[in-house]
Amino acid sequence: MQRCCAGSSPTKDTHLGPIDAFWHLLNLFGPAAGLGLITPALAKLLWRGDLKSVAWPGLALRVFAVCAAVTVAGLVVFGHDGKIATYAAMVGACALSLWWFGFMSKSR
Repeated sequence: MQRCCAGSSPTKDTHLGPIDAFWHLLNLFGPAAGLGLITPALAKLLWRGDLKSVAWPGLALRVFAVCAAVTVAGLVVFGHDGKIATYAAMVGACALSLWWFGFMSKSR
């Protein structure tokens, strides 16, 4: 089996420990968490009057959940994370979920 890194040793233990697994999951969902925290705060700042009735924690949690789902979908579709297409889909899903949960929730 061919290795991707020139200096890697084939005898090196490649099993993940619990701390390594924690960091991998944190880095996998980091962009989703960043978008989930920052974009609802900016949306509430920009559209103060329109989003007054929508609570920030609920909006942030929903946006994070949508972005995390897109991250997992990108991982399944492409076989690994970090693809630009996944990040582009995450930004689109973030905008769509902000619109849906922020502005459309009032009209229902």
